[in-house]
Amino acid sequence: MVARKFLVRHDDSTYFSFSSSLSLQSLPMSKRSNNSLFLYLMKVLKSLNNWLWMVQIVGEDNDRIVSDDSDLATVSEKLRLVSLAGEEEGKPEKQEETTVNNGGAETTLMSDEELARMIQAEEEALMRQQYVAGQNSGQFEEKIRPYISQVLMYEDPVRQEAARKTVPIDTLEEKALVSLAKEGNCKPSKIEQDHAFLLQLLFWFKKSFSWVNAPPCDGCGNETTGQGMGNALSSEIQYGATRVELYRCNICSRVTRFPRYNDPLKLVETRKGRCGEWANCFTLYCRAFGYESRLVVDFTDHVWTECYSEVLGRWMHLDPCEAIYDRPLLYEKGWDKKLNYVIAIAKDGVYDVTKRYTRKWHEVLSRRILATESSVASVLASMTKECRRNYASQVLFELAERDKIEMEALERDLHSTDDASISLPGRQSGDKQWRIARSEFGTESLSLSSCPVRQCRDDHVTRIYNSFSPILNKFVEDSLTASKGVEVLKIIRATVIDLKRLPYKKRRASLKSNTIVGKSLLHQLLPSFKELLNALTLMSELGNNGIIGVCLAGDPVQTALALPVALHALDELISDLSKCDNFSKDSLSFPLLRLNRICSGAVLASGEELPFGIATAAFDGTRMSKWEEPSGAKGCWIMCKLSTNMQELVAYELMSANEAPERDPMNWVVEGSNDGGSSWRVLDERTSEVFDKRFQRKTYKITSTGFLSNIFRFRFLAVRDGNTNSRFQVGSIDLYARQS
Repeated sequence: MVARKFLVRHDDSTYFSFSSSLSLQSLPMSKRSNNSLFLYLMKVLKSLNNWLWMVQIVGEDNDRIVSDDSDLATVSEKLRLVSLAGEEEGKPEKQEETTVNNGGAETTLMSDEELARMIQAEEEALMRQQYVAGQNSGQFEEKIRPYISQVLMYEDPVRQEAARKTVPIDTLEEKALVSLAKEGNCKPSKIEQDHAFLLQLLFWFKKSFSWVNAPPCDGCGNETTGQGMGNALSSEIQYGATRVELYRCNICSRVTRFPRYNDPLKLVETRKGRCGEWANCFTLYCRAFGYESRLVVDFTDHVWTECYSEVLGRWMHLDPCEAIYDRPLLYEKGWDKKLNYVIAIAKDGVYDVTKRYTRKWHEVLSRRILATESSVASVLASMTKECRRNYASQVLFELAERDKIEMEALERDLHSTDDASISLPGRQSGDKQWRIARSEFGTESLSLSSCPVRQCRDDHVTRIYNSFSPILNKFVEDSLTASKGVEVLKIIRATVIDLKRLPYKKRRASLKSNTIVGKSLLHQLLPSFKELLNALTLMSELGNNGIIGVCLAGDPVQTALALPVALHALDELISDLSKCDNFSKDSLSFPLLRLNRICSGAVLASGEELPFGIATAAFDGTRMSKWEEPSGAKGCWIMCKLSTNMQELVAYELMSANEAPERDPMNWVVEGSNDGGSSWRVLDERTSEVFDKRFQRKTYKITSTGFLSNIFRFRFLAVRDGNTNSRFQVGSIDLYARQS
């Protein structure tokens, strides 16, 4: 045990020191809530709960042990905690926030003073609860018990198989591996793959399940208006729909039924509902793919899922309605929910996880009035014991250890501070007026105003851009017209599309000749395709019938990563080549040929949208993503620090994003630095630029040349319409160096 001393002083006199020997539980309970010294001791214990379990209070002058309430009462009003000392006795240490690592995420603990105030409020809330909480825990138990049998349905092999059959497993697996590869993790472990797959399952579920405000008319499909509740039919009760909502069509007056099914097997079929159906069905999907999962019930009317992440080493929050994960403060901070009880139900027990979802525990305590805290704990312990009654002793031991770790983490995180850089959104699911009525509307989206440094892995983009040079040079060498060259590129494009549609581990297609481009011409041009095929981790093979086949030549994930880039690059090349009136050797220059694209480095931005509008999305070479800065309309920045040597920037390209022209960049400055960012040189300035369409690529050449940089920064000063819009977005940024 680590030896520590804690000093309590008043008027320059040291009253007490604390050392590790006496159990805190020996202190009587009767006056804890009114005794300031006890609160300070609790504060110290909570701050150091991983290694300080017992304390002894010793008088400094005569070593008299302060052992009861009467001793404490004589001095407590005169005491205040002013310092926390370590090995050097009497040497005060500065009290400040402490950062600890928690399952891969950093948690900042409150300062001593903040923690003391928080604990004081908690103690007072607990005292008040003794007078207002119900003495009978039956109502609390009644709310939870039905869910115990419900979660057991997730263990049914028939239900699990029905769920798995609806999931495009290969597609989600591919997306998971590509997401890891974009982060530079090309050889992920099994648990990393599983974690990434779970996130893709969440995103897929969000798109495949439908939210029901009012169901469309069964007859004509028009809007309906609620007419109250109806009696459930036997066919509806069969799948747990004891409640049925009735809606009358606004046009044909037909009544449409909306049964609130509780059986996830039926929900796999209907794929519609509100948060109860969403979380119920999604938790089944999680169990169907082997994730340790819980159904989480918030007594203030919301339901979601928790899964145990082996990567994080802890339980992770997942909200299928919002497609948001690992943001447990979403409801309190984003939705402004006044939480009271948040209970997680799993096959192996029932858990009070409210502390995971709040940083205002003293306020939450004041609303927990169904039963006392001890009654709640007793009910949950009894239910958990019931769930585990047939478990082997070794399993029970392991579960108990995991429970202990979780409880310690909940206590630790409860007294950590919010990450102020993360802006949590209000509720996105459901009708707007319904959300406003529930006071859950909040802000627009999940964003990060202080981004981490992200590694950009985009060398495959550069290789693809470079690979078109031998193809176009071959066109010129063989005197192909621009129109015929376009037809050849269209054949390559069609092959890329065919490959994208196939399972990522079994990709095989062929270059299909047509009336304009025959087999002989394709054979003649085939050597020039080699660099492109290499960039896509593909190879060609010649069949007996003379058809050129294309198949995987290595890691299928690298092919999956590169194919979208090649497709979008081909679209632009076809468009550019179609505009060449006199296609010749002189045409083989920038921007038709985009050679020497700068790649690979560390990217940092003023802010970003999570999880799909992150800063590195500006450099990934596809139209499917963008960098979005939620508060960037009046000004934002992004910089890239190269992992290679100094480069001279001679040109760059910006591409507009998929939507919202008002967010397009309009005014900006491009700068370079060769001293780590201490000083910057302006390389280019633009004002009043307008993108006429979506995915439009605009090219800019640097007139001031000769300056070598290893950091490039874009300062975007204004967007197209910053008066009605707070956001900035750009589809892509490409930087080009001088040819060596």
